[in-house]
Amino acid sequence: MKDNHTKTIVQCYYTFFINGVLALIIGSLLPYIRETYHLEYSIAGFLVSAHSIGNLCSSFLGGTLPIWLGRKKATLLLCFNGVTAFVLMTLTGNPFLLILAFFLTGINRGSISNFNNAIINDVSGGKASALNLLHAVFCTGALLAPFLVLLFVRSSNANWVSAALLMAFGLFTQLVVIWRMNVPNNYPSKAKNAKNDWSFLKNKRFLIACGILFSYMCAEQAINGWLVTYLKDTGIMSESFSQIMASLLWGVILIGRLINAALSTRVEKAKLLLVNCFAYVIFFIILITARSSAPCVIAIIGIGFFMSGLYPTTIASVGDIASQYPLALSCILTFAGAGAILMPSIVGIAAQHIGILGGMSVVVIAVAISFLFIAWNAVYSKKSA
Repeated sequence: MKDNHTKTIVQCYYTFFINGVLALIIGSLLPYIRETYHLEYSIAGFLVSAHSIGNLCSSFLGGTLPIWLGRKKATLLLCFNGVTAFVLMTLTGNPFLLILAFFLTGINRGSISNFNNAIINDVSGGKASALNLLHAVFCTGALLAPFLVLLFVRSSNANWVSAALLMAFGLFTQLVVIWRMNVPNNYPSKAKNAKNDWSFLKNKRFLIACGILFSYMCAEQAINGWLVTYLKDTGIMSESFSQIMASLLWGVILIGRLINAALSTRVEKAKLLLVNCFAYVIFFIILITARSSAPCVIAIIGIGFFMSGLYPTTIASVGDIASQYPLALSCILTFAGAGAILMPSIVGIAAQHIGILGGMSVVVIAVAISFLFIAWNAVYSKKSA
């Protein structure tokens, strides 16, 4: 990795740290938004899905707009929406405007995800360790988000508004950092050996990776959006302890990604994915069958640790394709975004009819599908080798 990329890498880490806070603060604020505006479970589920729809749209736009505008201008254009969104959600309880606000937070999150993954992939040559470290920084921001919310609501639940406005300020600083950044391969279509076509969609390894990220994000976004509400509303844990569990989850994900960054230099990516996902399935089943706090804590630790490396390792497994085709990374992140849309709404609708336990139990389907895709990936990788 060249020395002249060091400043850019640090700036990427900062913007992804803010993106991590954004990712988890949505779920941490959701119970207080429901309480303040008297929203039903189904509406709350649509809010989380609106965030994911925005994420999906910007994942696609974040890969196509840079071809014409350049990476920096395209990302600045898309990221301005996040500041607007958090201000808007503090001003109104109108469901349509709240859905718009959550949609705009997704636009911000997806554009930053595409931007950072692309730049780090380019400067590192697609190394899994570099991408795992990037996502470890994301985890650091995510695990701090619930504590940030708890800090504000300790005297009154209505103070969630202040936490949302602080998030808006953080997203503004994100804009400033990107504006000052020296972006490598700013116009990716002009990079050496770049191919502006869709032939990568015929690559089976790439399609399997899309399936992995689709099903993985189904589960991850549902867990992020509903974990605090699930633990609180089932009575398994108190409100404050439920928020701490969200931070614990991302604290363990941080540790797991650092360990995965080290292991990825020694262990084949397909094997690493398979072992992690198998354990992830087991611990998720423990979570939804537990009825007391102790096994829930163990399950959350297990889920966080073993799900931690799935996303960055999958991205790294197709890093060569992403470097060769400017549209490939945008495409795979769009598949991931589509998965993130689906499950939170299904959980909300199911919870409205059969309770929050039934709603969360649906997520096991997505977790199981992830394992099937990863098992297929392991078999295909062995045959290819």
